[in-house]
Amino acid sequence: MSDGERTVGPATTAEVERAVADAHRREWTFVLAATARVAGDFDLAEESVQEAYVAALGAWARDGVPDRPGAWLTATARRKALDVLRRRQVLRTKLPLLVEPDQAEPDVPDEVAVPDDRLRLVFTCCHPALAREAQVALTLRLVCGVSTADIASVFLVPEPTMAARITRAKKKIAAARIPYRVPEAAELPERLDAVLTVVHLLYTTGHTAPTGSDLVRADLVDRALHLGRMLAALLPDEPEVRGLLALLLLTDARRTTRTDARGRLLRLEDQDRSGWDRDAIDEGHRLVLDAFRTGRTGRYALQAAIASLHALAPSYEATDWPQIVRLYDALLDRWPSPVVALNRAVAVSMVDGAGVALAEVDALARDPRLAGYHYVPAIRADLLRRLGRDAEAAQAYRDALELVDNDAERDFLTTRLSEPTP
Repeated sequence: MSDGERTVGPATTAEVERAVADAHRREWTFVLAATARVAGDFDLAEESVQEAYVAALGAWARDGVPDRPGAWLTATARRKALDVLRRRQVLRTKLPLLVEPDQAEPDVPDEVAVPDDRLRLVFTCCHPALAREAQVALTLRLVCGVSTADIASVFLVPEPTMAARITRAKKKIAAARIPYRVPEAAELPERLDAVLTVVHLLYTTGHTAPTGSDLVRADLVDRALHLGRMLAALLPDEPEVRGLLALLLLTDARRTTRTDARGRLLRLEDQDRSGWDRDAIDEGHRLVLDAFRTGRTGRYALQAAIASLHALAPSYEATDWPQIVRLYDALLDRWPSPVVALNRAVAVSMVDGAGVALAEVDALARDPRLAGYHYVPAIRADLLRRLGRDAEAAQAYRDALELVDNDAERDFLTTRLSEPTP
């Protein structure tokens, strides 16, 4: 039996395409990590993995879809990388990298420093020689498989701008001859903030997909949760690691209630709180308390505290909105982000009224960093609606519709536009 223990007989084109797409979602990081260990650099590894996925389309149609697609893809990608290395006549210098990942490697310190394959690759890709945004963007694209368009969306920049940044990062790696090398334990702290940012943005991209028909991309959400748990196991005494995991758990506890039976988006105030994952909420709340007890609370612990107040409130109206505003004030001190300020304005509307919040949102709308961010007109529309300024609200909904690319959000905004004012 060959690599991946192929099933007997050919597969249909549709079956193969589904299998390759599923393998891309589930196996990309594992295949890339194993290939990078052979290739010794990111570009060759990525190219070899992409070629393996292309090869799968033909081979699986002919021979059947393997029982273990990841094993087949890994073996194929590694062979392709080795072929390139042989052509470059440098195979002899690469021999130490040819040990299989599941064999014992007592002399390799990175196995002790970062035991999880996916997390190891994230730490490796967040190289301090690159600018922080470049580290995060390159890791999301290369390691996490997030599209350039979606990365651009979470960074609030045009797609061509993000594509150029990723290209420059790759060129810098090549020009500086930065090798694929897993950092040792002493090097982890300087890379931690970038790694936390990667995991957070990976979750954010999955929680509300910037593009596509579904509100949630469960594959990205689950990948981020896995990385968050691995980080917590690796660095249990870091309050920001606890804060990030708490934030993910508390936010994800609402996953099944964020849409109705027809897949339509439901606002937080309309969700059935009895359907929230109480175990995840309890675990997240404990992690928040642990992070705050250290006295070293950062942006993730503060965001998690806000999420905890939402999760523990008996209803939307009964939420401790004044405390949420205070937490947003503290968060803005540590992380002066216009998106944070926009979210704070929503909380302000529940404390001081829609008029006060609208003035804040209108001021934020002039911030060029929020240009094209569809939540600005969407929030304006909601506030205007609450103030009875229906014509202006309708225009704001139309403005938001011109900017949104997710079908579930588009349907929600369209419905709000057509609904009568309560």
